[in-house]
Amino acid sequence: MKLQTAKGVQDFSPEEKIVRNEIVDILKETFERYGYLPLETPILERYETLAAKYAAGAGSDVMREIFKLKDQGKRKLGLRYDLTVPLARFVGTNPQLRMPFKRYEIGRVFRDGPIKLGRRREFWQCDVDTIGSKSMMVEAELLALADEVFKKIGLRVVIKVNNRKLLNGILEESGVKSKEKAIVSIDKLDKMPEDQVGRELKNKGLMPQEIKKLMELIKINNLGKLKNLIKNKEGQEGIKELEELAGYLRKLGVKVEFDASLARGLAYYTATVFEVFMCKGKFTGSLAAGGRWDKMIGRFLGRGEHPAVGLAFGLEPITEVLKKEGKKTLVEVFVIPIKVDALDIVKQLRDDGLKTDMDLIGRGVGKNLEYASALGIPYVVFVGEQEKKAGKVKLRNMETGDEVMLKVSEVVKKVK
Repeated sequence: MKLQTAKGVQDFSPEEKIVRNEIVDILKETFERYGYLPLETPILERYETLAAKYAAGAGSDVMREIFKLKDQGKRKLGLRYDLTVPLARFVGTNPQLRMPFKRYEIGRVFRDGPIKLGRRREFWQCDVDTIGSKSMMVEAELLALADEVFKKIGLRVVIKVNNRKLLNGILEESGVKSKEKAIVSIDKLDKMPEDQVGRELKNKGLMPQEIKKLMELIKINNLGKLKNLIKNKEGQEGIKELEELAGYLRKLGVKVEFDASLARGLAYYTATVFEVFMCKGKFTGSLAAGGRWDKMIGRFLGRGEHPAVGLAFGLEPITEVLKKEGKKTLVEVFVIPIKVDALDIVKQLRDDGLKTDMDLIGRGVGKNLEYASALGIPYVVFVGEQEKKAGKVKLRNMETGDEVMLKVSEVVKKVK
């Protein structure tokens, strides 16, 4: 038998996992500082929940990418393709929740789709959503949060913003009747050439003049110009919301870029949509994306509207873009016993909060130093008979080579 992973999934080595954990720690700290609470939902959902027409949408590529299965009771199930649909189901089945409900969730999602750089069939999403508020201040808060996260991670990004009401208005102005199908194709403009998207729209039944008008309008990335060209009510409403959002973002000092072609292909978006891209570089996919989805929860319940806005960070693409050498260990101190038992010292170091490891296979001093150096462990502690008698240990700084005799309590202060 040939040992290999399934297509589109991968193992993460300790070096890679450390980097990923650092990103997740930044996200969690920022989410919680903005008032978001943790939530965990199942990886398995009922298929009818995932396939609901108000979830991904019948025309979405995601519908073809759901991993489907049945349990022993022959019930149809699916692996979740995002964290938004499970959140909608959770809110819909927990009417006692106080609003606004602000939650974050970090977990695996699955899509049986094409594989490319930063996109696999099993990947992690890091979502943050606010349920229960129609205010554009929610979008402003999420975009400020995104801006802060990427500054902390150290990536120069551009945040692109649009509004589905405006996009619907542009489609109406162009004479397009099948808006949902057209939006799925428009969403591919950053992934494929314009003429290819045009052919796809033609295959969906759009007339040449409709495609021409549509392409002309979505290239106008100026709200003032579009305000004069889009006369229908829905389009004007979208422009008004974008102007309100821009005012809040100015107060928060967050810069964004308006892009009339930004669509987000999922059917549940109802108003603001946004995506985060690298300013420069070979990686062209989005690092984070989201928008307003006001209708999904109400449709699950069969009543009312539950305003909702969310933002999902892609752990895989962010990790790919970082391209920095990962740490090989989290250990701060490596203890080398020299013909003595050093378990008491290891315990004391750990009890005092140091991440501590020790030689477990009886290597010589030289081999242990090579091991610590290869892993990038910053400090080594030598414990021999002389050190034991003196009630001290010898601490070595692996970067400088300096050594000093210290009490164990002093080691903690020195390392910290």
